[in-house]
Amino acid sequence: MNPLGNGHGTHETHGASGIREAAAADAAALAGIAESALTLDAGEAASLVARLAEPPGRRRWTALVTRGLDGVAFVSMSARDPYAGHVDLLAVRPEVRGAGLGRALVAAAEDWLRGQGATEVRLAGNPPAYAWPGIDVRYTEAACLAESLGYERYDVAWNMTVDLARDLSVDADLARLADLGVTVHAAAPGDRAAVSAFVGEQWNGNWAWEAEQAVGCHYAVREGKLLGFAAWGARPAWFGPMGTTPAARGLGVGRVLLRRCLAEQRAAGMSSAQIGWVGPLHFYARAVGAHAERVFWLYRRGLR
Repeated sequence: MNPLGNGHGTHETHGASGIREAAAADAAALAGIAESALTLDAGEAASLVARLAEPPGRRRWTALVTRGLDGVAFVSMSARDPYAGHVDLLAVRPEVRGAGLGRALVAAAEDWLRGQGATEVRLAGNPPAYAWPGIDVRYTEAACLAESLGYERYDVAWNMTVDLARDLSVDADLARLADLGVTVHAAAPGDRAAVSAFVGEQWNGNWAWEAEQAVGCHYAVREGKLLGFAAWGARPAWFGPMGTTPAARGLGVGRVLLRRCLAEQRAAGMSSAQIGWVGPLHFYARAVGAHAERVFWLYRRGLR
């Protein structure tokens, strides 16, 4: 389902509220809504909307807009849980808040998801194409809305931030790895399919899609066998995903892959990078001085 590409998107989804599916002609307006509403993320709001509007082809999703194009909700079904739906992004222009548009959008999203067979709605990221893991705790109004609607907080996630002005050199590491028969490469366009296949085999299809979509991707190889990969830009301006095989553990391959990607992000004009939905805090803190900064609450509610 691709409402933004179908040229019409005029289906009323929530009665008198006038909420409808977005059309291709609404694309610029959706970016404007996001830039206005996402005050902590205005610089990447348009790219977030673009990413959510081009998810994996297998995804069932829609974008819902208010009558006056003052609010938008991106909604999707989980590929992993056939009964779970996600509100991927909810944004309402600040000047019209308090009029109930956020509530109406959530209600319309629930109606749409119910029609897709969902029995649970999550205000949480739906990998691999997502805005955030959940609601940034600094968006207090969004968290209050979720809790007032009966959503329960069921998990917490966090991002780490890296100052890209720091030393990201890897020359000594590359020389040491070369002595061990390991080489590290930037993935050229012709390499992406092989890297993506490796990621899918070793980890999961979500990471494989992100590796293929990423702006930058690096991989390590020894004797013709891939040992690990790291990518950035599949989710705009963020680092990740990254993984190394058991055969690479203890060699320092992950540190080199990480630093190579971060150096590319710096060369692209970024002063800092977000490591999204972090698992191993200690690794990133030690390898590049990353610190935990953004915290996200994940919410869910059963559908009646």
